[in-house]
Amino acid sequence: MHNIALLGDEAVALGSLHAGISASYGYPGTPSTEILEYLIAEYEKGGPVARWCTNEKTALEAALGISFAGRRALVTMKHVGMNVAADPFINSGLLGINGGLVIAAADDPGMHSSQNEQDSRFYASFAMVPCLEPRNQQEAYAMTREAFEVSERFHVPVLLRITTRLAHARAAVVLENPRDQNRLSKAPDSTQWTLLPLYARRNYEALIEKQTNIRAWSGVHEVNKLELTDRDRNFAVITAGLGGNYYEENLDDFVRFRGGAVPARLHIGAYPMPEALIQQVCEKAEQVLVIEEGQPFIEERLRGILPQKISVLGKLEGTLNRTGELDPDTVRKGLGLPQRSSMLTQGIVTVPSLPGRPPQLCQGCPHSDSYETIKQAAAGLEPLSITADIGCYSLGALPPYQGVESIVCMGASVGMAKGASDAGITYALGIIGDSTFLHSGIPGLIDAVEANAPITLIILDNSSVAMTGCQKPMIPSARLRELILGLGVQPEHLLELEAKKQCIEENAVLLREEIRHPGVSVALFKRECLEAARKRRS
Repeated sequence: MHNIALLGDEAVALGSLHAGISASYGYPGTPSTEILEYLIAEYEKGGPVARWCTNEKTALEAALGISFAGRRALVTMKHVGMNVAADPFINSGLLGINGGLVIAAADDPGMHSSQNEQDSRFYASFAMVPCLEPRNQQEAYAMTREAFEVSERFHVPVLLRITTRLAHARAAVVLENPRDQNRLSKAPDSTQWTLLPLYARRNYEALIEKQTNIRAWSGVHEVNKLELTDRDRNFAVITAGLGGNYYEENLDDFVRFRGGAVPARLHIGAYPMPEALIQQVCEKAEQVLVIEEGQPFIEERLRGILPQKISVLGKLEGTLNRTGELDPDTVRKGLGLPQRSSMLTQGIVTVPSLPGRPPQLCQGCPHSDSYETIKQAAAGLEPLSITADIGCYSLGALPPYQGVESIVCMGASVGMAKGASDAGITYALGIIGDSTFLHSGIPGLIDAVEANAPITLIILDNSSVAMTGCQKPMIPSARLRELILGLGVQPEHLLELEAKKQCIEENAVLLREEIRHPGVSVALFKRECLEAARKRRS
């Protein structure tokens, strides 16, 4: 253990290195930029992978690929980058996070170099994942290390929220011994990473169930410090982040000029908010002052935590269901009415149960032939990962194909394949549709080309936005080739294949060669959607 002077950003970077990360990704944006710059400098000296990405979304998706492979990853961005990364971030809370995943978001109160003020704690609350908010450089280092442990403990991502003054100020930090990187170990249950409605509903219920343990963790976290002994209980102060520093700087003057005892105080640095501690500090208070950097995140919620004369019933306390839709039956409980099931015995109504109807690809769908080709081409290749996207082809995760291990959000297949290859998975395949590629896949392919990542991107081109009613893609299939080549994919590693049953064996041989290629390759499987063809001819 020794001391070293570090910026807050550098403390986060070094904390992640000492936590045993295998990769870090980000998009430059003040005040977060120095985190990844520090890590890139270490990468160039032989350290873990560290790369800038096309945007924050592709950065997080690459990190998901690392996590899927069982290793730890850090993602860096400024607060507005959370808007760009929101799609994979919110969905990642539903995944069975394997290797620790930490998102370091640097907020910019006062808009020193930003177009708005925004508080990333709202994103953590929205996604129902833990958030850590350090108040100094030492905590930035220690909390970054802890964040990876928390992520692996609860199998969710963790948001690390810092702000400009902490990011760009320097102080001495006591370092601890670094740990080794995790070994390569793919997620044991790929259905946790496959957000088809069937699995996503189950995963969402699991996330809700985790909230009790996550709240228990934050409720006793040592950084959530309660100060009541010999304090003025009539006036309570709640601080968070740098607000705690600013309060302490003024405390002597407060006592001198106002007289009396030091106020009762609670400092919060781990979220969800510790409700029991808040109730304790406010129990006898006539006034409560909340000092928090950024938006009134804590202040807005106090009215829901402190005692009220009116009992509020609803979803939070369990009167109504927290997951799924409301309907007349679920509302009956809130109205104090008996459930309809008790009325069935009186012969009032009979509701027959319906058999399940799992979704499946249409008969003759070109994706069926594409998946059979992929299955043959990838047979026996290990270690192998196959990531997919949102669209008809996501049904490849279900029987009889079962050829997909993750579905996170639009475009994630590309970034996750790149991240999986960075983690050490030799054969990383991404599967995406033509319209989804245009929607969100292009930036991820740019990242892969820039890094010359050994991945194979398979674009299932059915000339249609098929799942939503066979709308036309924004550009026709005939122009996909020139687009892909324009992104830097080498012509000799761009396959164009007909997705037909009679071509499966020949296509599998060609595809297998590209899967073995130690760089970026793209395979275009082409055949028009049958439903789109019928619609076009009608």
